[in-house]
Amino acid sequence: MKISDAAYIAGLFDGEGSVDYKKRLESKVRRGKKRKYYCWRISLEMSMTDESVVKWVHETLGVGTFNKKPRGIHKMQWRWRCSHRDALQVAKILWPFAQVKLHKLEQIIDHYEPRAQELGDNIIDLETERTHRNYKNNPWHNFL
Repeated sequence: MKISDAAYIAGLFDGEGSVDYKKRLESKVRRGKKRKYYCWRISLEMSMTDESVVKWVHETLGVGTFNKKPRGIHKMQWRWRCSHRDALQVAKILWPFAQVKLHKLEQIIDHYEPRAQELGDNIIDLETERTHRNYKNNPWHNFL
């Protein structure tokens, strides 16, 4: 992905996107018993009335879903959405360029990172990334 595309998508996402990073109480019936437990809900979503822009975001990122979001008498909205590990992948792409949603994107990355290191995935933690960027004094270093 080009740097300009990642930066553009981050700007769109800051304005039109939303981040869902919450632990919610859910109920499910298992073996005839209703049980309650806490479940993480981690997702990224962007909705707009311009179909071509949302479709381009979906195709450029290569993850998530793209569909209609009917709004009654209002103009049709189009929605791109991804969750869980796909949300981690997108959060890492948008993180260097995000402003408004930066904290929520960092929460997603921090949520998955300790587990990823235990599993042996090759993921750099945010502090290492920040140190590296400050050391190089070039915010584009890792994307060139």
